[in-house]
Amino acid sequence: MTVSSVSELERETIRRVYWRLIPILFAMMFFNYLDRINLGYAGLTMNKDLGLSSAIFGFAASVFFLGYMVLEVPSNLMLHLLGARIWLARILITWGLVATLTAFIWSPLSLYVMRFGLGVAEAGFMPGVVLYLTYWFPPRYRARAVAGYIIAGSFSAVAGGPISTSVMTWFDGAGGLHGWQWMFIVEGVPTILLGLFTLYYLTDRPAKATWLTPEQAAWLEGELATERASIEQQGQHRVIDCILDIRVWLLAALFGCALVGIYGLLLWLPQIIKGMGNLSNIEVGFLSAIPPLLGVVGTILISRSSDRTGDRKFHLAGVYLLAAIAMLASAYVQSPVLAFAFLCVAGFGINSGNPLFWSINASLMTGAAGAASIATVNTLAQFGGLIGPWCIGLIKDSTGSFSWALVGIAGFLLVASAIAATMRVKPRETELTGAIPSSFAH
Repeated sequence: MTVSSVSELERETIRRVYWRLIPILFAMMFFNYLDRINLGYAGLTMNKDLGLSSAIFGFAASVFFLGYMVLEVPSNLMLHLLGARIWLARILITWGLVATLTAFIWSPLSLYVMRFGLGVAEAGFMPGVVLYLTYWFPPRYRARAVAGYIIAGSFSAVAGGPISTSVMTWFDGAGGLHGWQWMFIVEGVPTILLGLFTLYYLTDRPAKATWLTPEQAAWLEGELATERASIEQQGQHRVIDCILDIRVWLLAALFGCALVGIYGLLLWLPQIIKGMGNLSNIEVGFLSAIPPLLGVVGTILISRSSDRTGDRKFHLAGVYLLAAIAMLASAYVQSPVLAFAFLCVAGFGINSGNPLFWSINASLMTGAAGAASIATVNTLAQFGGLIGPWCIGLIKDSTGSFSWALVGIAGFLLVASAIAATMRVKPRETELTGAIPSSFAH
């Protein structure tokens, strides 16, 4: 086969895989983020209706991540064993049910229970999708593939504000329910339906894809097998290796620090903006859309630059450094307009790093060890989501302002930037020579 025909086969195969899988993964990611962050919009009126302080609300936002951490690694191993079609559908259906039932909470304790349950139901989704992409995209296409669906999180934040606040305003009182209750119902039910559709639509592996030609499936399986062989030259990885590898711990620390900023901004942004002036809930919703919209632009531009240059770590360090500087500026400027503008820059930086992180995470190991390492990194990193929203609520109650909370977020982002710039992505030569040769591994 000539070079030109191989090039055409490659181009057409990747194009077909991309447009078959990325749109549905985009839809999954959209509702995944929407059902996580809509609590921030609900808080505009729910806190008063239920008598929730900032600290209680912050803890409710954080307890989600405790539930998420409980089943993260087991969930990814189940996906590896059962296949993405069945397991991702299960995740979608169960989290959709919990998200919908959150409409009927009546006390702080019931809110804690539902948020913890939502975390348990969602556990494994993000690393599961990343693992799934390693079954379909060679490494040189992976950052763009991750960016193609992960920007749905930013789109969710973009559309989530206007949609959530509009539902809360227009449906308030209908059927005897508050507007925030209708919001949970309207945004939870589509996830259940998407889960049912996933059972019909998704394909586990290229070899099973009837929508690929035999030549396309063979080429793709061959490319992915070459990647696995290259990684396994380091030796066959065991599941326990994901605990012993220092890169796993550093990557988890990096992303955990970033998550303090990511979820701190996502869950508290509506109330931060509300405190900047006398704004209606709908105005808050539309203004809340701007920082994540810039994040969409940043995600596309940075991921393409990263794929073109082959660099992940310094791109990642750069966007987190930019976000940290913008957070500090937002905390110290006196003008609400300037403070909001710097929050927009922070949104650009924070969201741009996501595909780079997941691309690094997916390239550490293969097989069951790869599934476990991806999930382990994400599980350990959830400390950022666990402490971020809660600490912001505590600081707000203590100081009456969000300024010191933004300073704290900036500090975590600086740490994330420093780790990204200095960490090893590839194993040491001593680790390569000391690994078990694949021909002797069982």
